[in-house]
Amino acid sequence: MNILAPIVVFTYNRPEHTLRTFNALLENPLANESDIIIYSDSAKTANHNKSVDEVRSLLSEITGFRSKKVIHRDKNFGLAESIIQGVTEVLQESEKVIVLEDDMVVSPYFLEYMNEALEQFVEDDRVISVHGYVYPVDFELPEAFFVKGADCWGWATWRRGWEIFEPNGQFLLDELMRRHLIQEFDYNGAYPYSNMLSAQIKGANDSWAIRWHASAFLADKLTLYPGRSLVHNSGNDGSGTHCGNSDRIEVKLSKTKINLDNIAVESSRIGREAFEIFFKQSQKSLLHQFFGKIKVFVQEKIR
Repeated sequence: MNILAPIVVFTYNRPEHTLRTFNALLENPLANESDIIIYSDSAKTANHNKSVDEVRSLLSEITGFRSKKVIHRDKNFGLAESIIQGVTEVLQESEKVIVLEDDMVVSPYFLEYMNEALEQFVEDDRVISVHGYVYPVDFELPEAFFVKGADCWGWATWRRGWEIFEPNGQFLLDELMRRHLIQEFDYNGAYPYSNMLSAQIKGANDSWAIRWHASAFLADKLTLYPGRSLVHNSGNDGSGTHCGNSDRIEVKLSKTKINLDNIAVESSRIGREAFEIFFKQSQKSLLHQFFGKIKVFVQEKIR
């Protein structure tokens, strides 16, 4: 395997979640060969100062990686600005990056999968990213497969992929409408991605992820998913600034390696259909989570 991708972790004010994220990462055999860069956002309000300080104290004690760099934000960036700026900064120095947030608990096979896929598809412009989480669908999924678009729960990309990211949500929505792609973008009405993008434009949410997904979708780019999840989102316990609480997206982490041999570089019909059915079956709880995030975001804005 060639030079490993640097790992970037974005943290805020959840020390217990952050500790679980790093403990899980350190269970990966490639952790001690990997460089890690940690962005620690500053407190948005005074009542977050203590928990932010607790996270920063924890970060100072983390060892086990090839190198560690911690960036303390001196003002509150918020998740979207922090991720967009942080990923951009890292990819100015590196050709590839693995991205995690402070509530992503990974399988011991996560880093191997990510680095192997980044190496395998580095020169294939059809592929924009690699994703570690997969929904707990009822289908038997392929070992690994591609779906058009991009995703945000334990992911990786190359400099060439991130260059496609378009931060202007209005431009993205206008393009989706002009090219009559809303129905496909929304999984035939199974999930309101276009509504999420509209809400971002109106300032009702601050999602970088919907813009990343729309950017990749409009460019007709593919993201690789594992057939068994290598990421669990521990933040869906209601603790996060932009998280709701939903059991529908709970997964068991894969206890075996993902085999990346003989993967067709095309959008998987089985994978997309499985996602669409899952979205339809989960629509009530996922919509509740989506609008819950908007409610929390608005409350934060008016404090």
